[in-house]
Amino acid sequence: MDPKTLARIGAIAFVAVAITATVIELSRKEERPEATPPRQAQVGAADPLRDELFRCQSLGEAGPRDPACLRAWAESRRRFLTPGTTRPQAGSGLPGSSGESRSRGAAPGGE
Repeated sequence: MDPKTLARIGAIAFVAVAITATVIELSRKEERPEATPPRQAQVGAADPLRDELFRCQSLGEAGPRDPACLRAWAESRRRFLTPGTTRPQAGSGLPGSSGESRSRGAAPGGE
């Protein structure tokens, strides 16, 4: 068989497969995800840090200049990097505003 003919057959087969895949994809019914409420509604218990982080996220570019956001991000990093501490103690408000956060999650033997 001539190489030109073989190349043409290969090109035609490739185009046919591409067209078939496109038609199949376009004929699919679009699956819409279930309407989920905002992320805050999914939170089980009220966490002031999470609320503050959402507020800081909504600030956009002003977030890095907001002192409350800086404290919230520092506490979030501390929680993430310190094993075993995920929730603040009851009644402590937004953690990270005083030295209490260091004494709670500190490892035995000091820093």
